[in-house]
Amino acid sequence: MAQTSKNIFTNLMSMDEATWERHASPLSVWTRVITGLPVILLSAWSIKSIGWWSLILIAISFFWIWLNPRLFSPPKNTNNWASKVTFGERVWLNRSEHPIPDHHKKWANFLSIVAGVGFLIAIIGAFFHISLLAISGGLISWFGKMWFCDRMVWLYEDMRITNKQYDSWLKNK
Repeated sequence: MAQTSKNIFTNLMSMDEATWERHASPLSVWTRVITGLPVILLSAWSIKSIGWWSLILIAISFFWIWLNPRLFSPPKNTNNWASKVTFGERVWLNRSEHPIPDHHKKWANFLSIVAGVGFLIAIIGAFFHISLLAISGGLISWFGKMWFCDRMVWLYEDMRITNKQYDSWLKNK
């Protein structure tokens, strides 16, 4: 099952080695953190007001999510929180080939659920123009995702000690 979800994500995002290197740029991470969820929610909010034309905005928002990891040059220094988030995500996606400790699996799964439930609440709120749901769901999703990101840094730090490939991603130690 884990391998299947990894393949779906990898295929959908087309994340090859070069893309992952570019995504390790703090500019990529932070621009996605700041804009990703709001752009999607604004697109969903627009459905009632502009109808089918909102599909263009939704397509643009998903294109932005796909494009963002490809926009920035690979960073010269990856010894920072944002770069380590992307390394942890790679470790997480690779867990079927290189098992990770159970405590990391449990927290990552829990925080993914928190972020997902918050996202669902936010989308419902945006679609029905219920500001309280859109904002509170968005905050739950964002904080769940940020906590997940912090756990990915922890996962990366734990796993790079035992895996030379993972350790090689870190530049300017």
